[in-house]
Amino acid sequence: MKPTRAWTPYLLIAPAVLVFAFVVLIPAAANTVLSFADWSGSDTLTFVGFDNFARAFRDEIYLISYGNTFAYIGLTLILEVAVGLLLAGLVTMEGRSTAFYRVAFFVPVTLPMLVIAVLWGFVYSDDIGLINGGLRAGGLDELTRVWLGDPSTALLAISVVSGWIYAGFYMAIFYAALQRIPKHIVEAAILDGASQARVFFSVKVPMIRPMIEVAVLLCVTGAFQSFDLFYVMTNGGPDHATEIITTYLVEVVFRYHDLGYGAALATIMTVVVVVVGLVLVKLRSKDGGTGVEY
Repeated sequence: MKPTRAWTPYLLIAPAVLVFAFVVLIPAAANTVLSFADWSGSDTLTFVGFDNFARAFRDEIYLISYGNTFAYIGLTLILEVAVGLLLAGLVTMEGRSTAFYRVAFFVPVTLPMLVIAVLWGFVYSDDIGLINGGLRAGGLDELTRVWLGDPSTALLAISVVSGWIYAGFYMAIFYAALQRIPKHIVEAAILDGASQARVFFSVKVPMIRPMIEVAVLLCVTGAFQSFDLFYVMTNGGPDHATEIITTYLVEVVFRYHDLGYGAALATIMTVVVVVVGLVLVKLRSKDGGTGVEY
C-alpha cells in the first residue's frame, strides 16, 4: 500500500528523527563547538581554536589512557570473544544436557556492574581475598600480591573480571549461530570420523565466521565505552596503570572542571572510535567470507 501524499513517509519518521537529533546530533554539535573553547562551566567562555587538541597530543596521561584502552581491547578479545566461542562449543556438544551451564555462564551479564565490581574487589583483596587466600593455603605465599594495587597486574585483573561478565554474553550469540548450522553437515563430519573438537574448529567455526566478526566489532567498540568497572575498582590507579580514556575524561571534566578540554578529548575519542569501526567493517566486507545465512 503506497502513501497517498508524498510527505507521509517524512511525517512518520519525524518523531524518530527529532529524538535522534535531540539525544545525539545536538549534543554532539554542542560538544564539538565547546572543544574549541576554554570554559570551566562558571566563567566566561573563551574560544581558543585548536589549543585543546594540541594539548591533548602533549598530554602524557591521555596518551597512556589510549595505550591502556587498546591493551584492554586485546585482552577482552581473548577473555570475552575467544572464551565465549569456546563456551558455545562446549554447550553445543552432542549428547550432553547443557541447559544449566548455558544459564550459569550467562548469569554474570544480568548482574549490576557495581555489584560485580564490589564482589571482585573482595576476591582480589590482599588480606581476605579468595585468590591470595587460596595461594597461601597452597603454600604459594610468594605469588600473593595486591592485585589491584600492583601496576603490573591491575589492568589484567580488571580484564579478567570483564571476561567473566561478557564471555557468557558472547557465548549466547555464538550458541544461537551454532544452532543455525544444518544438522546434516555436522552429522556428515562425525560419520567421516571427525572428533567433537575437529568438528567444532574445522566445520562449525568457519560457518559462523560472520557472527564472530560482528562479535569482534561489538567487543572493540564496547571496550571504548568501558567506565564503571574501572571507576569502581581502581579509578584509573595505581599510577594510571588502569587509566582508560573514559575515566580520564571524567576526571578532567568533573575534578578539574575543564569542560573545553574535556570536550576536545571526547571529540578525539569519537573520531578514533568511528575510524576503528570503519576499518573493522571495511576488513569484514573485504574478506567477504562464508557462513550460515541469517
